[in-house]
Amino acid sequence: MKSLIAQSHSLSDPKIQLDVINNHNEKIRSLEKFGDKMDNIGLFPLKPTGVEIFQMNVGYMCNMTCKHCHVDAGPDRKEIMTKETFEQCLVALNHPSIHTIDLTGGAPEMNPHFRWFIDEVSKLGKHIIVRSNLTILDTKKFEDLPQFMADRGVEITCSLPFYSKRRTDAQRGDGTYDKSMKILKVLNEIGYGKEESGLLLNLVYNPVGAFLPPDQESLKQDYKDRLWEDHGIVFNDLYTITNLPISRYLNFLVMSDNLEEYMEKLVTSFNPSAAIGVMCRNTISIGWDGALYDCDFNQMLNLRTNHGALDHINDWNIKQLNNREIILNQHCYGCTAGAGSSCGGATV
Repeated sequence: MKSLIAQSHSLSDPKIQLDVINNHNEKIRSLEKFGDKMDNIGLFPLKPTGVEIFQMNVGYMCNMTCKHCHVDAGPDRKEIMTKETFEQCLVALNHPSIHTIDLTGGAPEMNPHFRWFIDEVSKLGKHIIVRSNLTILDTKKFEDLPQFMADRGVEITCSLPFYSKRRTDAQRGDGTYDKSMKILKVLNEIGYGKEESGLLLNLVYNPVGAFLPPDQESLKQDYKDRLWEDHGIVFNDLYTITNLPISRYLNFLVMSDNLEEYMEKLVTSFNPSAAIGVMCRNTISIGWDGALYDCDFNQMLNLRTNHGALDHINDWNIKQLNNREIILNQHCYGCTAGAGSSCGGATV
């Protein structure tokens, strides 16, 4: 199995990933199916509560190649959302129940239509979130974006694996921490992270190893104390996100012989309260090519919306999507373990 994975470009093939997650060995195969677990608590089939968040992956191109990245993003990725698909998204999201547009990647800032789209969405009065790796803003081509986003009230949610240089650089590459501190200070100077400004700045924590995130509130206070003491940096919130066994992180689990232990940990940490609030119930994920998914993780495994629901933005029908059955698999345990995990952090 390891040799197969080593030849598969860090598990970039969704079919291979699903096979590994479900059939790696006898121990993996014996784990209770996620659908059965949800059935036991009366949540199968899992149904949406209604589409409120429109999450768009606008391309896999990125200036970084982070070790935990479930998108397998990097400078060599060419998949990127076209203006035509953006325009189709504008038509779809012009619905009163959709209040938030969440832009992700890759580095979403690298899409050539990024600025145009934010301007168009701003006209609709929707709340906009941009998920940034911070370092992209430390380049001449994108140095105007902090002020551009501030002028349009964009919420910035950015990855910072830890408040120390050693652990951050270990996960995201040498020099990442220093660049991140530099950009956080720039954002603070504009007003981001300051309570009175209304400009929201959130940080995201992903575990470095094969373990679940610590308590979100306690870790947030640690981040606030250390970043203020060491750099005079402030921010609004911290989100702890569980690493799901997908792409590069799945490759790490297999190659380090941690997959079985990690999957068992996710299964035994299943929390019914977290299962009730999983993000796929009020979110729809749009791929760079316009394909529709229940979440960004299903997107990476090529598990499109199904069970009678449309699966492409060209055929958008919010009534059908609100009545769909959400696609589940073993990786979904990652969102229901412990305090839960979503793009907005812990769910309980």
